[in-house]
Amino acid sequence: MRQCALDYVGGMTATIQERVQCLPWERIGESLWRNGFAVTPVVLDSSLCDDLSASYADDGAFRSHVVMARFGFGRGEYKYFKYPLPEVVAELRENLYPQVARIANSWAPEAGEKLLPEKHSAYLRACHAAGQRKPTPLLLKYEPGDFNCLHQDLYGDIAFPLQVTVFLSRPGVDYQGGEFVLVEQRPRMQSRAMVMTPNQGEAVIFPTRYRLLRGTRGVYRTNLRHGVSELRSGRRFTLGIIFHDAK
Repeated sequence: MRQCALDYVGGMTATIQERVQCLPWERIGESLWRNGFAVTPVVLDSSLCDDLSASYADDGAFRSHVVMARFGFGRGEYKYFKYPLPEVVAELRENLYPQVARIANSWAPEAGEKLLPEKHSAYLRACHAAGQRKPTPLLLKYEPGDFNCLHQDLYGDIAFPLQVTVFLSRPGVDYQGGEFVLVEQRPRMQSRAMVMTPNQGEAVIFPTRYRLLRGTRGVYRTNLRHGVSELRSGRRFTLGIIFHDAK
């Protein structure tokens, strides 16, 4: 295993590929299995976060705009990027994929799932063959009173097992409230809520549909949904990296 002396703690001069490769992937995999999610160290520097947030105003970069209240999704809004994706979004998606695919493939035998391709391009070919051709990375914007109801990001028959949310705004500075929420629906038990407020540039990696747990009778699945609590003040931007495309 090569030594990683990452600049993301200091000067942020490392490339996105280097930052992603140097994330503590063994610890991330363990946290996903043990806790159902993992919070990464900083993967995007503040200038990239601010640039992405500012790009929300550029309608030409997006294929669609969703106002949540119109569909009962909550309050707030989001936009799906169109192809070709902005360079930073494309690099994140491409470089995160092999790492999260490796984690998902380590679960596959116990989950009864097929192994995933090692490269994202191969995975996207399967999506496109199934009629899922629309890009799914998105920017989300929340203002005071906004929230996101618990949900899963499923856009067709093919759904990658893990997804990533990158936090572009500074909690306690740019906004108050707006915690990221994961709820695990455990069989024959009360649901469990997990709440987190990552720092700017950090990411949460979490299951798209379910996680695995080991019980007295073997391994079983528990469904997870995610959402955002009500924003009390300020403005909050996040970047969603979803690895499957949509119909």
